[in-house]
Amino acid sequence: MFRAIFYLLLTVVVITVLKSIIGIVLRGVSEAMKPGSSAPGAPPRSSNQVPLTGELKKDPVCGTYIAAATSIKEKVGGQTFHFCSQECRDKYVASLAR
Repeated sequence: MFRAIFYLLLTVVVITVLKSIIGIVLRGVSEAMKPGSSAPGAPPRSSNQVPLTGELKKDPVCGTYIAAATSIKEKVGGQTFHFCSQECRDKYVASLAR
């Protein structure tokens, strides 16, 4: 009786350990197969680089502050406006057309 319980518990432990090892291996393989993956231990690269410093501009539609370097710019009447998104820019241009 005790032998059967021992073998059952041992089987559960072995299956759990094997499942964990297979999961770790599969995650490693999937990370390696991703396009643009870097060397192991290297910091992840972001395709959307945001400057850490620079002048902030206020979006005239939603009031969000956005870095001037990454903002969407629109020149209206000789003045440059900075927008956080194309939607805000489109709203602003539409409000001028009225």
